[in-house]
Amino acid sequence: MTTKAFVIGHPINHSRSPLIHGQWLAEHQIDGSYEAIDVAPGELPAFFERLRSGEFAGGNVTIPHKEAVFALCDSVDPLAKTIGAVNTLVLRDGKIAGSNTDYLGFLGNLDAAAAGWSDNAGDAIVIGAGGAARAILVALRARKFGKVHVLNRTLANAKTLVDSIEGPFEAHDFAAFDTLAPQASLVVNTSAIGMHGSRFDWLDFNRLPATALVTDIVYTPLLTPLLADAEAHGLKTVDGLGMLLHQAVPGFEAWFGTRPTVTPELRARIEATLGH
Repeated sequence: MTTKAFVIGHPINHSRSPLIHGQWLAEHQIDGSYEAIDVAPGELPAFFERLRSGEFAGGNVTIPHKEAVFALCDSVDPLAKTIGAVNTLVLRDGKIAGSNTDYLGFLGNLDAAAAGWSDNAGDAIVIGAGGAARAILVALRARKFGKVHVLNRTLANAKTLVDSIEGPFEAHDFAAFDTLAPQASLVVNTSAIGMHGSRFDWLDFNRLPATALVTDIVYTPLLTPLLADAEAHGLKTVDGLGMLLHQAVPGFEAWFGTRPTVTPELRARIEATLGH
């Protein structure tokens, strides 16, 4: 019997998830399918009934449903509650369990591309205080970073974020970068800056230690202005595409019973679709 999984969103045609999971299904010769399904917000309850009926083993959730599905799940993983978003659904005995694998994707990406990056964790600077930043804070807390400084254009939003998650988190506005940078071993951009050629005109890379790692969770474009500027200053960088690939691993394993591997071939295949 074919095992079926999905990604739901609205719109959904931009999703690379079917390519990722499709390659793994072929690689492992699994009798399964993974499809992108456009589900409007008002259609979510009806879709969940389809999932409960056993039509699917589970699936992924993307924009704009990551928060709305909380109320429809039978159980939600504590970390997903902390992050405030669900991106993975698994059907077990007729019940829908929700979790969030974004933080695992973030850690898996850096572990693969910059081995040892958190071995001597100092302080970290996280730029942006939106939904994406929450998963990054959970990830950095798990790796025992010293202080994690959240920098945001609107200080009040940064304060709201750090007050909502227990951990070594502090809120600042952008102007604090120069003071904080010399102690930072990691800089993470979770904001939308960089997606359309925009750049950080206030960020002085010369303030960072030469050993600092700079990463961006944006992956379109792959080389964001932040990463290009960091490379020009001789700093090690990691792009955001690996986060997308690694966050997909736990879901595939839960639905299809096999743990897949993120290979250079898979990355090259998805990279070829960027900008198209």
